[in-house]
Amino acid sequence: MGTPTPLSPEERKKAAEERLATGPVPNYPQLVDITASTGIHFEHLSSPEAKFIAESMSGGVALIDYDGDGWPDIYFTNAQSVNMALRGVKARSALFHNNHDGTFTDVTEKAGVGDPCWAMGAVVGDYNNDGRPDLLVTCLDGVVLYRNNGDGTFTDVTKASGLANDTGWAAGAAFGDYDGDGWADLFVSHYVDFHLDHLPAFGVGTTCKYLGLDVQCGPRGLKGVSDNLYHNNGNGTFTDVSKKAGVDDPEHRYGLTSVWTDFDNDGKLDLFVTNDGQANYLYKGDGAGKFEEIALTSGVAANEDGVEQANMGVAVGDYSHDGRMSILISHFDIEYAALYHNEGGMNFTDVSRASGIARGTQGFVGWGDAFVDFSNDGWQDFFLVNGHVYPQVDSTHTATRFLQPKFLFLNQRD
Repeated sequence: MGTPTPLSPEERKKAAEERLATGPVPNYPQLVDITASTGIHFEHLSSPEAKFIAESMSGGVALIDYDGDGWPDIYFTNAQSVNMALRGVKARSALFHNNHDGTFTDVTEKAGVGDPCWAMGAVVGDYNNDGRPDLLVTCLDGVVLYRNNGDGTFTDVTKASGLANDTGWAAGAAFGDYDGDGWADLFVSHYVDFHLDHLPAFGVGTTCKYLGLDVQCGPRGLKGVSDNLYHNNGNGTFTDVSKKAGVDDPEHRYGLTSVWTDFDNDGKLDLFVTNDGQANYLYKGDGAGKFEEIALTSGVAANEDGVEQANMGVAVGDYSHDGRMSILISHFDIEYAALYHNEGGMNFTDVSRASGIARGTQGFVGWGDAFVDFSNDGWQDFFLVNGHVYPQVDSTHTATRFLQPKFLFLNQRD
């Protein structure tokens, strides 16, 4: 599909007037929960009290056609509670094979991907260029790389690939060929320095309180962990080039999510990283292995008031049909999801309030988000999953609750 023709402000206004003149946008198709009939039985484990930050941050899913039959299979990550981990009890992640009839079969044991680590999320990429999708899991203590063997099984190649030296809390990761050599490189965003043998005391200290309640500590008050960029050597191994490339995160910010895309349409991959409660990173790539950090001058380091937010999930998409990728970031409950419109030339405008996104998301804790054309009208809508980090909020007399609804925003085409 070709790049949409950019619209001028006058053309956008005209399009909006035409939309209003022709009536409302058609209704969405109805979405029906069919989980019970699919054969997918998976429970993500967590501590009901969530007394430690590691117990609030896990839970990921990836679609991966691991057997190349043209049907997407599903991989779910899982994680222990602190109590389980201290007792040596593991949590089972799971791979479900698509049976082509609306049902799935659990193939975890055969595939060999059931116990990667205290797992956070998962990303898919063909790191060895054999035409088969491989699986990388981000963990409380680094990453695990599974090589797809092409026979329904995977092999843990973390050590052989050179990624075993990544031992920090890996919250997010993204594959991308930043230097154009035809091999998928890997960026890993790291969160906080958290160790089971040195646990922060629950509710102790100013950074362990919320609405007067004792809650889990962090990320404020905990040390951050620097991010890493790994260059794909083309022989099954990776080399850490973080400092050489200029993305080594010397301030050790609380990195959560990362995404590769070409923001300025110059044919070279750029990198965006969300940092929890701190300024985001926007790295402009030169296509030759070097990056320049320009988040502040581009307008995406903080919101329009200059306030650094609890940046968590990130979605990129051309929601305004101007041929440029804009950014939408989910945030904490006292904030709102922030929408940054790409004006071109690596300049962004915070349109959170003008778009209606701020008004609709304030008061909720946003996590995973995505631009998706739900109504198949050629315009990307926005979907956001919410849920609080503190189960203790249910004991308050406020409107804030631990369980929170999902949001779907209809694109008004203007």
